[in-house]
Amino acid sequence: MRVVITGPTGAIGHALIEQCIKNGDEVLAICRKGSSRIATLPQDSKVSVLELSLSDYEEYIKEADAPDVPYDVFYHFAWSGTTGASRNDTDLQSRNVQCALAAVKLASFLGCKTYIGAGSQAEYGRVEGSLKPDTPTFPENGYGIAKLCAGQLTRILCSQLGIKHIWTRILSVYGPYDGENSMVISSLRKMIRGEETRFTKGEQEWDYLYSADAAKAMYLIAQKGIGDKIYVIGSGTTRKLMDYIYVMDKKVNPPVHPVLGAVPYADKQVMYLCADIDELTKDTGFVPTVEFEEGIEKTIQYVRDTNND
Repeated sequence: MRVVITGPTGAIGHALIEQCIKNGDEVLAICRKGSSRIATLPQDSKVSVLELSLSDYEEYIKEADAPDVPYDVFYHFAWSGTTGASRNDTDLQSRNVQCALAAVKLASFLGCKTYIGAGSQAEYGRVEGSLKPDTPTFPENGYGIAKLCAGQLTRILCSQLGIKHIWTRILSVYGPYDGENSMVISSLRKMIRGEETRFTKGEQEWDYLYSADAAKAMYLIAQKGIGDKIYVIGSGTTRKLMDYIYVMDKKVNPPVHPVLGAVPYADKQVMYLCADIDELTKDTGFVPTVEFEEGIEKTIQYVRDTNND
């Protein structure tokens, strides 16, 4: 199989490349031009890198030659403005939707027959109960609205271009190469440095999935996923956020322990987040295999290896 991955330097992208290498697949990793994280990608003869920013996809199609051997699957992870105030930057999020459509055109240019888009639980808003593919969507920020729009519009364009379209809605994924502002990575860095970590009361019930398991789900979706379906990606189980924090604290054993209740809950705080993965398991056979205790040990080692003292 020949695979294209945009946004490959994040937690899922890295793990997916490793999965492809393991299975003998060729990977074209499309990275933001000049990104310092390109150097972190796995070094393997089956992995090639194309430096191409999101806004340059359509120009590349005009200027480049189509590949002699077509690619098979196109994963679109690249997205700008995923954290903080940028989630409600309407101009930025609108451009993300346009870039997702350009990614479909790039997939067609490269010969791909399947397009797999990375959506988010933010498309649902606040929901009581587990999130299913058909759970009603009521996004409450620009990021969630843009992801929902991208999923719907890329489906239309894929249909017009004869490409199988699959949309995923990803819950909380952690692991090596995750974003520096994520709760897990930012907290682990502070713990390892002996700095104080401050949290809410930690009563939220969240679903965390290790990045290698998320990559496995994505890989199985490419092989067995059904066109025009939506798959929710998570572990299918929850724990209170305080429990995840206690595990991290125990594994790191920092000199300064976490302070729960020091931070107020955010406005529109999501208090329950769990994936219903029955449809994903039924169609692809996906079952998570990495428990949080194991995954967090690997993540801690990654943070220790990359910590800048």
